[in-house]
Amino acid sequence: MTLDQASQGFIAAMAEAGAPPMHEVTPSIARINGPVLAGMSGRGPEVGEVHNTRLTGKDGGTFRVRVLKPEGAATSVIVYIHGGGWVIGDIDLQYDNLGRELVNATQSVVVLVNYRKAPEHPFPTAIDDSYIGLQWAAEHAAEFAGSDVPFIVAGDSAGGNIAAVMTQWARDKGGPKIDYQVLVYPVTDCDLETASYLDPDNQLLLSRETMIWFWDHYLPDKEARKSPDASPLRNPNLAGLPPALVYLAECDPLHDEGAAYAEALKSAGVPVEVSTAEGQMHAFFQMVNILPGNRVGIDYVADRINSRIADLKGAAVK
Repeated sequence: MTLDQASQGFIAAMAEAGAPPMHEVTPSIARINGPVLAGMSGRGPEVGEVHNTRLTGKDGGTFRVRVLKPEGAATSVIVYIHGGGWVIGDIDLQYDNLGRELVNATQSVVVLVNYRKAPEHPFPTAIDDSYIGLQWAAEHAAEFAGSDVPFIVAGDSAGGNIAAVMTQWARDKGGPKIDYQVLVYPVTDCDLETASYLDPDNQLLLSRETMIWFWDHYLPDKEARKSPDASPLRNPNLAGLPPALVYLAECDPLHDEGAAYAEALKSAGVPVEVSTAEGQMHAFFQMVNILPGNRVGIDYVADRINSRIADLKGAAVK
């Protein structure tokens, strides 16, 4: 297991800059890195239309969603839930760029959900907001896309965690119907003692100490973390969930729990495709125009989404 040269160079440049690791700073300071990385990513590609709106959460507070539409007819609606350990990240910076890339690579409407963050808004606010966003997107899907098209939920890291929870909630709460789930190096469990967590070579952009920091802000009660709403791998019933793509990073503390979730889905009879991005570290998928592995990753995910859309279209014709 060897980190690719581009990622090694990025890590070396960060170390040379002398910034303290995330787990040694406050959330407010940690969030400052977002604009820096966004500047490195640059402006995303043009899409057909962009619409922003604000939704109301269960507690009466509000959060934003952004709808990115392609030029021409849409082939699907993808609700994308961003990563950032439930603490950092938003839809205005790198994830706007990533969303635009997915729009153009899949000819889909992409709905970005800017769920509220911990520690100001701890568990379960992120999943409550995301489910409201998911329901809203489903209610307006035909309007956004111009016709009835496949409905997909996707996310990376903590967003992959939320996306996995969304599929479980949609099954158990009577909808919305999800046709495909895309989980990119997802958080699926609160176990911080797996082999990939303890591997010294995996302590890179994301480390075990940083994940402890994220969990402590998101859900301090360690016993409560065992709930399937926080650790979807611990749901004893994974049957009946939508077909899944689980896309892992080789050099990642979260690798093993993502692989375990893929195996658990398979054991429950869920069609699963699992793949590992060799030589890549956690967060590579959001590094648009920063790491070459990102381009490979977006192309791969888009290819699998397009293949699923084609399969669903073919099944509908029969």
